[in-house]
Amino acid sequence: MPNHYYRDLYMKLEGLNQDSRSVDEYFKEMKIAMIRANVIEDREATMARFLNGLNRDIVNVVELQHCMELESIWQRRWRGK
Repeated sequence: MPNHYYRDLYMKLEGLNQDSRSVDEYFKEMKIAMIRANVIEDREATMARFLNGLNRDIVNVVELQHCMELESIWQRRWRGK
């Protein structure tokens, strides 16, 4: 692999946002990007990464519900949407 391969993957992950994707699509893309970039972090760091890339209107809903687990957010609110 070229020296910049993992750096490029990590930069893509750092810039990842939900944009026009569904929450489920964004979640899946983030998880795939983390696997490809070989990112291993605790749940709180992953939660922060996930929330940081979500559209603001959705973040507001999440904050109101006080969800603390990434899987909990996905299962409670947006499964199948």
